[in-house]
Amino acid sequence: MPANPQLDAQGRLRHLLSIEGLPRETIERILATAESFAGVTERDIKKVPLLRGKSVFNLFFEPSTRTRTTFEIAAKRLSADVINLNIALSSQTKGESLLDTVANLSAMQADIFVVRHASSGAPYLIARHVKPHEHVINAGDGRHAHPTQGLLDLYTIRHYKKDFASLTVAIVGDIAHSRVARSLIHGLNTLGAREVRVIGPQTLIPTGVEALGVRVFHDLRAGLREADVIVMLRLQNERMSGALLPSAQEYFMSYGLTPERLALAKPDAIVMHPGPMNRGVEIDSAVADGPHSVILPQVTFGIAVRMAVMSIVAGGA
Repeated sequence: MPANPQLDAQGRLRHLLSIEGLPRETIERILATAESFAGVTERDIKKVPLLRGKSVFNLFFEPSTRTRTTFEIAAKRLSADVINLNIALSSQTKGESLLDTVANLSAMQADIFVVRHASSGAPYLIARHVKPHEHVINAGDGRHAHPTQGLLDLYTIRHYKKDFASLTVAIVGDIAHSRVARSLIHGLNTLGAREVRVIGPQTLIPTGVEALGVRVFHDLRAGLREADVIVMLRLQNERMSGALLPSAQEYFMSYGLTPERLALAKPDAIVMHPGPMNRGVEIDSAVADGPHSVILPQVTFGIAVRMAVMSIVAGGA
């Protein structure tokens, strides 16, 4: 197996497990391919035949609506057969191991496994055990990575801002528990963003995060100054142990994005959010629904990005 488990011996993308370690040209190819698919969503017939005859299994061991739905739409637009497994009602609850579940699905002629799991590294484990023609796409594993969300965020930034080299990107909120933030930081640095900032209370900024190539701010106003892109993150209460914050209301008073705080950024700054969004906790409705917000376009772009990833790993694009 090559040093990077995501790439085959020829350096082609076989699995998408993390943005970390992906060559710049691979990321750029995914974004360019996604751009070619973006037009498909505008057509009367929103289908291309690239994955006709292929089977995509959505294995979601963690709840998700937006990610699972966009993967399903993306696979169907590529003309693949899509099988959604409700793991909570399946063999996992009967004690079957993760690899046994995958082996049984493999016997049903699977081609692509889209995996979301609460344990960091689960998609890597699966990727090590699948057949040569099978591909694994990580749809979020623990606190580790969420590569397609990171890629759709990069696509959104590129769509509105074109050139990464001049950009200051501020990522605000629960950095400690966010696999989205980790994936986006790796992608921004690989694509040469000028400065990546992380902003949040000390309890939600991991120790040593500077090693990822970011600048840390605990003061929201200072961190937002002259930012080109602002990415707001939700508080991931389900991943927190102990009281890391006084209250949601106090958090909003210190770190919520309001129109007045947004005014500290560049006049043409864009505001992003990977969702689900907690209005009045990390973002004011006036900002979420305002002219700087590109939160809904992000969701639309996510379909084209996931089409691109599936078509590339399966060799169709």
